[in-house]
Amino acid sequence: MQQRGTPWWRPDRYAERRPNLLVRQAVLRALRDWFAARDFVEAETPALQVSPGLEPHLQAFATELEHPDGRRQPLYLHTSPEFAMKKLLAAGEQRLFQLAPVFRNGERAALHHPAFLMLEWYRAGAGYRDIMADCESLLRGIAAATGRTVLRWQGRVAAIDAPWRYLTVHAALAEYAGLDLAACIGADPLRPDLAAMRAACAAIGIRVDAGDSWDDLYFRTVLERVEPRLGLDAPCILYDYPIHMAALSRPRAPEQAGQPPHLAERFELYACGVELANAFSELTDAAEQRRRFAADMALKREIYGYDYPVDEDFISALQHGLPDCAGIALGVDRLVMLLTGAARIEEVLWLPVAD
Repeated sequence: MQQRGTPWWRPDRYAERRPNLLVRQAVLRALRDWFAARDFVEAETPALQVSPGLEPHLQAFATELEHPDGRRQPLYLHTSPEFAMKKLLAAGEQRLFQLAPVFRNGERAALHHPAFLMLEWYRAGAGYRDIMADCESLLRGIAAATGRTVLRWQGRVAAIDAPWRYLTVHAALAEYAGLDLAACIGADPLRPDLAAMRAACAAIGIRVDAGDSWDDLYFRTVLERVEPRLGLDAPCILYDYPIHMAALSRPRAPEQAGQPPHLAERFELYACGVELANAFSELTDAAEQRRRFAADMALKREIYGYDYPVDEDFISALQHGLPDCAGIALGVDRLVMLLTGAARIEEVLWLPVAD
C-alpha cells in the first residue's frame, strides 16, 4: 500500500503496479474490440455538465465557466455521462459506449477513488435482460482476451466462465438477511414504510439509529448481510429493485399474481462481494422523470442541505423522444482490481489523485 508522503511516480512504487497497468491496457483493448464487433460507436461527451447527476447520495465537484463576455456559469464535473449519452440516443444513435473519466467527491477507500474510469453502454430497442446478456458476453470476452478467467478480492473468488447466478433483491434479502422486503415497503412503493422497516431490521439484529431513513436501513442491511455473499464462485446479477430506488429506470410490469408490486427494471452486477455495474431499462417518460428528479432532490436537501439543478436539455431530449432502450455503468478500475487481485483501487491506476 502507498505510504503517505511517498510519491506514486517513484520508480520502486511504479514498478509494483506496472503489471496491473499492463492488464488494464489489455482490458481496455478487449473492451473496444468487443464493442466494435457488435457495431457500437464510441462516444466522447463533456465532463463539464449543467447537472452532475441526481442520485441523492452522490457528491459532485463544482466549478465555474467564465464566458468571453465575463458571464460566469456554474458547472459540475459529471458523476456519470448518462444524461449526455441519452441525448445521443434521442439524436438517433442506436448503440453507443463510452470510457469516461468521472468524478465523485467524498469517496476514497479501497474500492473508491474521487476520479475513476466508467464504462457506459446503451442500446436502443433493448431491455435490462439484454444488458444482462451483454455483461456475461463482455466479461467472457475479456477473460478470453487476457487469459484471466478468475476474479479475486479479499480471499473471495469468482470464475467468469462458471454459470452466473441471477437473484432478485427481494429473494436476496430473504435468503441472506431473513428480511421480507415487500412487507417493509408497504402500501405506497414510492414512500416506503419506515416504521415497518425499523421493526424488521431490529428483529434481525440490524442496528437502528434514531435518525435512520428507510434507505439508511436498507443499505446497512445489504452491506452487512447481502453484498459480502454476492458473486462468490461465479458472478451474480441482483435484479428487480424497489421502484423508489431506481430514479432512471422503467417500471417492471408484474408477470404473475403475488409478485412484489412496483418494481423497477434495474440490476447490479457483483463479483467477490464487490459491485461492478449498475443497469436499467431506461425511463423514457419526461414528466415522470421530472417528478422523480424532484423527489430525489427533495431528499438530498433534507439529508445534506443542498441539491443540484436539473438538466433541462435532458428533459427536452426525453420530450423529443428517447427510444425504448437500456444501459449500464461499469467501473473499469474495479474490474481490473478483481482481474489482478489488487487490494486497493490505487494499485490499478496510472497515477492516483494526490493525497
